[in-house]
Amino acid sequence: MPDILASALATDGLMWIALGSLLAGLVRGFAGFGTAMIYLPFAGQFLTPLGAVMTLMVIDGFGPLPALPRAVREADWTDLRRLILGMFLCMPIGIWLLLTVPVDVFRGTVSLISLALLAALIFGVRYSGRLSPPKVYGIGAAGGVLGGALGLAGPPVILLYMASTHAPAVIRATTMVFLFAFDVIFFGMVGVQGLLSAATLVLGAVLIAPMMLGILIGTWLFRPAYETVYRTVAYVIIGVSALYGLPIWG
Repeated sequence: MPDILASALATDGLMWIALGSLLAGLVRGFAGFGTAMIYLPFAGQFLTPLGAVMTLMVIDGFGPLPALPRAVREADWTDLRRLILGMFLCMPIGIWLLLTVPVDVFRGTVSLISLALLAALIFGVRYSGRLSPPKVYGIGAAGGVLGGALGLAGPPVILLYMASTHAPAVIRATTMVFLFAFDVIFFGMVGVQGLLSAATLVLGAVLIAPMMLGILIGTWLFRPAYETVYRTVAYVIIGVSALYGLPIWG
């Protein structure tokens, strides 16, 4: 273990990756979203696509743990089963893409999708139709592909499932359990394929510290009366991170 830890601490660009983790935690603390959109452009500069996504799964998996029991109770399990089944069936496609796409394609796609989602959030784009069962399966499937390929399982849920007629608390709980289930299933699938790396998992564990620090600072800074200001700051950080992750910078 000391050798693995030493290897993790010697990772090229560790300070930049840790900065990405800190900023992702900061925004998550006061805005509640944006972890992958901020962290992945930083991590993708220095880690392989699989390494970037695996470390994201480690650091992001610890964030919701304290709130998970309540989310399990409040989630809509009919929709949740559909979301998870769609995600489970299509995640292998995403993982295959993750393992085959060139690094520059991974970096560019993550950044462009993050910028597109940012634009959708800024302009209030939301799906407004009725969410029939097949559409809920489709949202889960899209999350499986995007999550498996790019670590971005959240955008389909953010843009589509938010149109559900459920109460906001139920939507939030269902989304939280879905994303946690994604992390567990992702690790299971890559583990079955022998792709889990102890060094990468340890690196992810190291990056939990800046993520938690960012969440604590962001939560401490948050004041409900200034929610619009915090959201604007979150948008700016997401935008700068996405632009930084574009492969045009070398």
